[in-house]
Amino acid sequence: MGNLLRILINNDGPPPKTDRIFVDFENAEPTDIERRVWNLVKTVLDSSQEILLQLQRYKGATEEIRMAISNPTVDDLQVRAWQSVLPLVSTLKTFFDFSLELERVIPELLGDLCSNDLKPKEHLEHQQALFKQFALILDFVLKFDDLKMTTPAIQNDFSYYRRTLNRMRINRDQTNAAEEQVSNEVANRMSLFYAQATPMLTVLSEITTKFVTQNRDIPVEQTTDCLSMMACICRVMIENTEYRSRMREETQLFCLRVMVGVIILYDHVHPVGAFAKTSTIDMKSSIKILKDQERSKVESLLNALRYTTKHLQDEATPKGLKTMLAD
Repeated sequence: MGNLLRILINNDGPPPKTDRIFVDFENAEPTDIERRVWNLVKTVLDSSQEILLQLQRYKGATEEIRMAISNPTVDDLQVRAWQSVLPLVSTLKTFFDFSLELERVIPELLGDLCSNDLKPKEHLEHQQALFKQFALILDFVLKFDDLKMTTPAIQNDFSYYRRTLNRMRINRDQTNAAEEQVSNEVANRMSLFYAQATPMLTVLSEITTKFVTQNRDIPVEQTTDCLSMMACICRVMIENTEYRSRMREETQLFCLRVMVGVIILYDHVHPVGAFAKTSTIDMKSSIKILKDQERSKVESLLNALRYTTKHLQDEATPKGLKTMLAD
């Protein structure tokens, strides 16, 4: 499919909004300069698909918990519910630990992609493999949160676990094993994590915001311009008939997820957000390209823009954008 990144400048207007871009996300290979950070991020990404598979298969212990609560004096049912919940809590801790791994590697990735030594467009031209990795993280985050929102058993299971830990009449070995598996401090942090409607996206937004505030040597505009360029890349790939025809349907959906994820990050990091008239993201075109797709395939992405952005309801947001997302 050619080079990973081809940028054909449209002379009718200023970049980044009118850049003509095609990205081949399938064939990116790191350069020697990229390799250290690329390897660091790869160790995390390698387990991302298994995390999604585990979440997709998550069944929960709803029935066991219901029976235990309905029959509080029946010890066998209490033990059965407890024994059903323990391995699930282990799985939930695996998901939480993965979010901590993202916290560890994303600042490294952003540091390379948004450093002040190159312009944002130059970063994306010369660091194609790292751009792909950032896109893969965004793709994972939106997929994870979409699955989490349709799996209410997660919060039910973990709430039962926490309520029961110190009052269950089980043998001490089981209690010690459970406490060793998830300390009280970790359990508190996990509760906050799973209380979020979109926990991974919340983590990613917080990491990006923290990156901007802690790296004073990198202007905020450097990071936000890099994010807006990424959003432009993904949007134009779908808008352009030639580019779209060269992609499989799943790759097209991948581009849309990445576009939405980048918009949300931009909206949280930029002082006035993605919806303001001064935004370098073409929000009207971005929303339109989503609404042009089959509704069932992009509804979760539209909801992400509606409910997880920071500035949509600002007075400065054009009414037309609010109306587009309200439909």
